[in-house]
Amino acid sequence: MMAALSTLSGGLRRPLWPRRYLLAAVIVAWVLVWLFVRGQDTLQLGGAELTPLHARLNEGSEAIDNSRNDNPLFLYFINYIRLFLDESITFVQGLISQPSFGRPLPVIGWLGVVAIATAVAWLYGNRKVALLTLAGFVSFGLLGLWEESMDTLALVLAAVALSLLIGIPLGIWAGVNDRFNRLVTPVLDFMQTMPTFVYLAPLTLFFLIGPASATVATIIYAVPPAIRITAHGIREVQPETLEASTSLGSTPWQSLRKVQLPLAKRTIVVGINQTIMAALCMVSIAALIDAPGLGKSVLKALETLDVGTAFNAGLAIVVMAIVLDRLTSAASRRVEVAHRAGRTQRAGRRRIEVAAVLAVTAAAVYLSHIYVWAAEFATDANVGPYVRRGADAASQWAQDNLFVYTSAFKNLITYSLLNPFEALLTGSPWWLIGIVVIAFAAILSNIRVVIMCAVSLGLLVGLGLWQDTMVTLASTLVATVLVMILGVAFGVWMGRSGRVDQVLRPVLDAGQTMPHFVYLVPILGLFGATRFTAIVAAVVYAAPVAIKLTADGIRGVSSSTVEAATAAGSSTWQVISKVQLPMARSAVTLATSQGLIYVLAMVVVGGLVGAGALGYDVVAGFSQLQLRGKGLAAGVAIVVLGLMLERITRTAARRADPMAHGTR
Repeated sequence: MMAALSTLSGGLRRPLWPRRYLLAAVIVAWVLVWLFVRGQDTLQLGGAELTPLHARLNEGSEAIDNSRNDNPLFLYFINYIRLFLDESITFVQGLISQPSFGRPLPVIGWLGVVAIATAVAWLYGNRKVALLTLAGFVSFGLLGLWEESMDTLALVLAAVALSLLIGIPLGIWAGVNDRFNRLVTPVLDFMQTMPTFVYLAPLTLFFLIGPASATVATIIYAVPPAIRITAHGIREVQPETLEASTSLGSTPWQSLRKVQLPLAKRTIVVGINQTIMAALCMVSIAALIDAPGLGKSVLKALETLDVGTAFNAGLAIVVMAIVLDRLTSAASRRVEVAHRAGRTQRAGRRRIEVAAVLAVTAAAVYLSHIYVWAAEFATDANVGPYVRRGADAASQWAQDNLFVYTSAFKNLITYSLLNPFEALLTGSPWWLIGIVVIAFAAILSNIRVVIMCAVSLGLLVGLGLWQDTMVTLASTLVATVLVMILGVAFGVWMGRSGRVDQVLRPVLDAGQTMPHFVYLVPILGLFGATRFTAIVAAVVYAAPVAIKLTADGIRGVSSSTVEAATAAGSSTWQVISKVQLPMARSAVTLATSQGLIYVLAMVVVGGLVGAGALGYDVVAGFSQLQLRGKGLAAGVAIVVLGLMLERITRTAARRADPMAHGTR
């Protein structure tokens, strides 16, 4: 298992074959020792058992709850933030989704909201995006989920506004200040490495369960793209342009305002797009801490294994993700076109178009404020029950007719990969696992990572969840191997064929657009609530990024090198295995690193559908007060495990870069 993963990981400074033999020797030694010591020092802990650390964390949580109304930190800081966030969400909900201001309906009804969204898409995108937005927003009502969809949109809008208010200024600062950029980069790396699940539990201690905690969690998850991409946009402005501005007497502030920001506008819009998509992803998962909206509908349906209801709500989330992504992407392209074209003679015609669109939108908003038919979506037009019944029927048909194939596939992976590897990990003494991990880190990376792994392993032992961590690790590594099999196979295919790339890339882009909460729904209908469901969902979620990175690496291999190999008589397989994959090993290693992080995030979320282990511990911590401390410890264990795996694979990716070899 680990040999297959490491083979996909690419090379280091030393040639490939010695490392392969070293890794194989470590695995053989591990298995031989395991045969004699299995079952010893495995640090097992029952589902309801608590360690002294967990008990202390429970006591600390209770102390925080009890001091909420007398501690100065809460009285003069946290409580005000929570109140501000709750009121902000309530205000936006009152505008578009919930009864407010003494009215039985929101201030702006469905017709007004649809008109505003379509107008924004028309003015900042194009007609196709406007039609897509119109159809998408109407579909929320047709699915019978208008109120839930608007609750989700309200939370996304509030969180995105606050994220941009924080992220864009910090991004500008990082773009113009090298020292701040070096300081903030590792913080952003850490924030983006952590699975979204682990943000939730500690935030509820301070902001309670509800919209405030959900908003803070969403901001934490959504602000890194805003900072990072804004800084990138500022930094990619050509130095010659800045020098010309300075030579004309511009101050640094004037250069920033009149040169760097206008030139970075398109990149900043891309950052806004990524911030919106991250916020929607987090808002869906934040249903675990009582965030309003579509995520709560999906969560309740998953808990009762109601595939039809989960599919209906998941479909609405997917539609919202597609609409928001296409709208902001079109706005980015429009900014670029406007920047290249400059002012045109059609400015007067554009003003007339804008005035007409605004007039129609204002009329629709007025009607939705006055008339019930324009404020409340007609229940007669609800096709949600038909969608739910269709999804249930499709799920039942798949289970009845595809059971032989799905069961065979599940058994193949479970008995040939998952069970043996889980037995090896969970049956090994903790100290043996520590030796193996440190040996792998030494072979694949450097001394700093070895030290970090040693510290991380000590933390995992101290957290008292070693057995659950090993179960999560087994699922993560098995899913990563499957991801890289798909990544290499389809990545090579895409990298070698422009036509295949044109067909598959939009599908992969769409797959990366969807919040990963939604991936559980169709796979639950196929495989039921088992740990295998989480593994398949993780593979589906992580495969797009691995495929695209591998394809880019294959495409980056010089065509002259490929032609020379072909002219020398190499077959297609020999060109791929002896030329393209070895020369693209840095990209393949990076794909492994990114795929592994994506997989871990999804495997943990799989705790909602029977995956157990650390994901279940976190969920149990939300629902059972006596297990809150254990849930907090599980969240820390997920972070430690993710950081350890990410550092090993990232260092291997850097050392696999041929340019790095040339500088050593």
